Amino acid sequence: MNDNDRAIVGLVTLGHAMVHTYELSIPILMTEWLDVFAVDAATLGLVVGVGYALFGIGALPGGMLADVFGSRRLILACLAGMGGSFALLSVAPSLVVLVVALVCWGVAASVYHPSGLALISKGVDERGRAFALHGMAGNLGIALGPLVTALLLLFVGWQTATAVLVVPALLGVVVAATVDIDETAAVEETAADGGDETGDDDATGGSKADAVTSLPEFVDGTKRLFAGTFVLVFGVVVMSGLYYRGVLTFMPELLAGFEAFDTVTALGKEWEPGRFVYAGLLTVGMAGQYTGGILTDRIRPSVGIAGAFGVLVVLALVFLPAARAGVVPLLIVGAVLGFFLFVVQPLYQATVAELTPPGTRGLSYGYTYLGVFGVGAAGGAVAGAILTFATADVLFWTLAAFAASASVLGLALVRTE
Repeated sequence: MNDNDRAIVGLVTLGHAMVHTYELSIPILMTEWLDVFAVDAATLGLVVGVGYALFGIGALPGGMLADVFGSRRLILACLAGMGGSFALLSVAPSLVVLVVALVCWGVAASVYHPSGLALISKGVDERGRAFALHGMAGNLGIALGPLVTALLLLFVGWQTATAVLVVPALLGVVVAATVDIDETAAVEETAADGGDETGDDDATGGSKADAVTSLPEFVDGTKRLFAGTFVLVFGVVVMSGLYYRGVLTFMPELLAGFEAFDTVTALGKEWEPGRFVYAGLLTVGMAGQYTGGILTDRIRPSVGIAGAFGVLVVLALVFLPAARAGVVPLLIVGAVLGFFLFVVQPLYQATVAELTPPGTRGLSYGYTYLGVFGVGAAGGAVAGAILTFATADVLFWTLAAFAASASVLGLALVRTE
């Protein structure tokens, strides 16, 4: 990688780690909120789902803004907004303020993915490696968020814990404000070499002149995207988001329900092993992200999508039987689930980069993360409703159906290539 590549990768890995640190600290905090605010899983799932939905819905306007104003500015705003949201969360006296804080977090965090991924796709020459490193950083945040939060809750209350979590965002703001990058270096080099990523209007071309700056351009850009195979990718990412949010939102609570993870008293503190198993499951995802990123340079991403989601079907069906069989089977299946849950992300990210023009790459990733985290946010509400009115078995059968749908759509993508 050249200096610009490294600077971009440094910025996006920081941003990605921060976004997911906050995102996955929330399920750990939910175990406290259930008692503090005296609500059931269905109600809290809906409350948290609002913030998570905006995390995805805001990705669409966020992507458009990235195309117009540049990614670095959006990433800076994202970090500042997330820090402010958790500062508000730390003083929330009621469920209403909790909702407001989560809404603010969702709006701020929503601009990161279209900005960061557009920046990689347009500014970095070694795209596959950058996607892999970017994914690993996200999983580092995904693992550290619940782990650090769980550790903090051993010593302080949840409001103090969220106040401490504000600090990383403030440090991130300082870094993002001082980094110097060329956001379109890879596009410019490709054009200079006579490649396809120019100002053309086809599926592989484009320039900043193609950026969406008005409603008619937005409608036209949307029509062009969904008139082609991107519609299949959008279906994949919606199913991925439903599975992701559905399996992760209440996982700490599910694990706490198994006898093997009963609360343990040690060193004068009450330890909840399920929280740390949850963090470990997410840590394994780092290897999944890196593997998925490397695979994008070695196989057709659509083939990887079909296969990885097929594995996720099986894992959803065997997770509870493994959990009931004992700690060792649960840890094995949980680790494999953590791995494949994140293998799929670089695969669909690379597919979007292949199917869309650079000038509207932010819009493309905006729709992608509208599907993953916007529509996909319903997975948390679905999980909460199922756990309240049905059983965990029904939840995992539903998750298997989501993954099966994504696998079928992946096979359809293979047939179109």
